[in-house]
Amino acid sequence: MAKNIWRVKPMSAFEADMKKNDLKRVLTKWGLTSLGIGAIIGGGIFTLTGIAAHNHAGPALAIAFAIAGVGCLFASLCYAEFASVLPVEGSAYAYSYGTMGEVFAWIIGWNLILEYMMGATTVAVAWSGYFEKLLHQCGIHPPMWLMNDPVTAAQKAHDAGIAAPSFAFNLPAFLITWVVTSILVKGIKEAAKTNNLIVILKLAVVLFVIFVGFFFIDTKNYTPFVPAAEVIDGVSHYGWGFGGVLTAASIVFFAYIGFDAVSTQSGEAINPKKDVPFAIIASLIICTVLYIAVSLVLTGMVGFKDLDIKAPVASAFEGIGMPWATVLITIAAVAGLTSVMLVMMLGQTRVFLGMAKDGLLPFKIFGVVHKKFKTPYRSTLIVGLIISIVASLTPIDKVAEMCSMGTLLAFSMISVAVLILRIKQPDLPRPFKTPFLPVVSILGTLFNVGLMFFVKPETWVAFLIWTGIGFLVYFAYSRRHSKVNQYNFEQSLGGHDAIVNASENLNDDDDK
Repeated sequence: MAKNIWRVKPMSAFEADMKKNDLKRVLTKWGLTSLGIGAIIGGGIFTLTGIAAHNHAGPALAIAFAIAGVGCLFASLCYAEFASVLPVEGSAYAYSYGTMGEVFAWIIGWNLILEYMMGATTVAVAWSGYFEKLLHQCGIHPPMWLMNDPVTAAQKAHDAGIAAPSFAFNLPAFLITWVVTSILVKGIKEAAKTNNLIVILKLAVVLFVIFVGFFFIDTKNYTPFVPAAEVIDGVSHYGWGFGGVLTAASIVFFAYIGFDAVSTQSGEAINPKKDVPFAIIASLIICTVLYIAVSLVLTGMVGFKDLDIKAPVASAFEGIGMPWATVLITIAAVAGLTSVMLVMMLGQTRVFLGMAKDGLLPFKIFGVVHKKFKTPYRSTLIVGLIISIVASLTPIDKVAEMCSMGTLLAFSMISVAVLILRIKQPDLPRPFKTPFLPVVSILGTLFNVGLMFFVKPETWVAFLIWTGIGFLVYFAYSRRHSKVNQYNFEQSLGGHDAIVNASENLNDDDDK
């Protein structure tokens, strides 16, 4: 058993998967880049900027975004090399399977559920909140029990001093999940077109914030650029270290989560070996530049201590006498979160597809591709059902914190795995090679493991429990149904084609 859990999926098996791909290849390099931008730019830029600047970095928020962007860049370069070598839909799960062994691959695949499916659940609830805010701006005030889960509705009723509703259901979160699910079932082309339209809208609003806000910058707000460290009510704030710029970097890092989802679309890319690495790096660089620009404009328009933590961008424009801009920004946030949901759910179903092909998940549930739409429709419907129920009935603030753990684990493992593959198979064709190895690999690992130490202890406990459940599922089902031994057996007999030819010869001649 110890030998089995460390077995590695051979490269020939990945090549066979690529040849038998049932997905529709329609995504160009800019289509893939748009998916990356759609996953990265969401509610984070409209909310995290306020918390990070007000409590930790001040005007040096731009430096915090740069640090987080560079840290993500290390991981993105490692992802890009793997995407050029193994252009399959499994992302970090598949890359680990080909280098570090089955048990590592399983744990990464299991914890990617935290990034993709639970991440999409968190976004669905955030979308509901922004949608409710948009309705309020239009003079519409729906009942509280229709916009919140039971626990949140009860808490809001208690805070307002009124009786808790006997029934509560987050209808907007439920409905947006099924809208996105229906788009994903219909096909990748439809999903990409929807994402492109949303990306154009939110990029337009981000550029509006940058170029219009630029004319209202007061350079006095930049002094001091890095506020002096101080302790307020026993908590460290400002400066460079803990509580300052580095803490701000750990906060805004989560605004970058999503660029790795591009690698899950390899099965639908027209030229995955070249276009997926390009899209991963391009989407990250574009979003990093936009984030830095937005942070410089915001902290220049308003003193960092005057920024509204909950709605920093909107409040900044209200402060300069442009309240109508808040409606525009809210619309962009709603649209931005929709595209984040779309890419997250898309990524989750493709990871499940890769795991089902390898036998680690039931193929009939997660691996069947629709004959007409060319999408894993059963898996998509199941993912949509789970997300819609959890988002509409459960307060997920604690689950949201776990999303980052799955991402950080995946980034760390891929940073290590790319170096292992380079050592084990140095002659493997690599259309894109990660530069400056092993430095990039080491820095990527240290950066992402280091950020894990900024996570709350209770989140670590929940993460370890989730990982333990994953081990139980692996030993109860996945290890026994794995197809890796079958791959190795076929390879020893000359490959899959040789087995097929031998079978045909046997059928032709009964004596043989």
